[in-house]
Amino acid sequence: MIAILRKSASDEAVKHLVSWIEGKGLQAHVSHGENEIVIGLVGETEKIDPFLLESMDIVERVQRVSEPFKKANRKFHPEDTVVDCGHGIKIGGGHFQVIAGPCSVEGKNLIDIARRVKAAGATMLRGGAFKPRTSPYAYQGMGASGLDCLREAADELDMPIVTEIMDPRDVQLFLDKRIDVMQIGARNAQNFPLLKEVGKTDVPVLLKRGMSGTVDELLMAAEYIMSEGNDNVILCERGIRTFETRTRNTFDLNAVPVLHYLSHLPVVADPSHATGYRRYVEPMALAACAAGADGLEIEVHDCPERAWSDGAQSLTPEQFEQTMDRIRAIRAVIVSNHE
Repeated sequence: MIAILRKSASDEAVKHLVSWIEGKGLQAHVSHGENEIVIGLVGETEKIDPFLLESMDIVERVQRVSEPFKKANRKFHPEDTVVDCGHGIKIGGGHFQVIAGPCSVEGKNLIDIARRVKAAGATMLRGGAFKPRTSPYAYQGMGASGLDCLREAADELDMPIVTEIMDPRDVQLFLDKRIDVMQIGARNAQNFPLLKEVGKTDVPVLLKRGMSGTVDELLMAAEYIMSEGNDNVILCERGIRTFETRTRNTFDLNAVPVLHYLSHLPVVADPSHATGYRRYVEPMALAACAAGADGLEIEVHDCPERAWSDGAQSLTPEQFEQTMDRIRAIRAVIVSNHE
């Protein structure tokens, strides 16, 4: 249930209403938009008579919310959420960012890759120190030492780090290493203990859609994080598993406008994992921009043929530079059309 308040509602009146709602055993989440104030009621809303609530002087109208996700719902929070990723980088609400770097942190070559992607226009550095792999015999990542490599590169270049966390027991390690954005990968999109644990922090979370997950399941995963108090969630469409075998996954670009319609959270698209092939990454990155994505996550490696993982879908720095030129061209058209 949501209560849309009158523009004339004073801070004191809003505070009194929130206290009244909480006294009924519900949570009240206040969102201040440009044109209205919205209070989202979460919990056993049947305890409150909507007609009684609507009769209050400061309440314009009351609306029931049928979707099971509440905190991630745009009805609760009409304005776009802007997530501060650190280092002066924000995403959402008109702020567009490109996250780039290797699939896996491999050591000394990371800093050179980082320098080159930043020079090309990337604003955030990605790289996997912990790698969830289908085979137990595949490369699993450098672990904590890989986080150190990321931290060193990020500090030199003043870029936020985006790296995957797989285990709730590693949350404190990520906090100690000052990781700017914790990524929840597709395989852990319904790892509920992990979602809850990162939700207890205030570190931004890049949440990827599960490989067979619906849009609603992605939003409910975000709800797990937000229900613990962390509202800094970035949604990521990275392709879903279908019957098609010509690409690694099927890039569901429908999800970008759908997520924007349903939720206030920023939406990022990952054309690298979606397609699985270098030759398709650029066209799908451009398509994601045109669809309204708030950012892109793109894999870049200085020598993809020797990459320890996912070399087939990694752009070279030169290819990434060309792709960034085209991304800027698409973004210029989108921005000018909205002015």
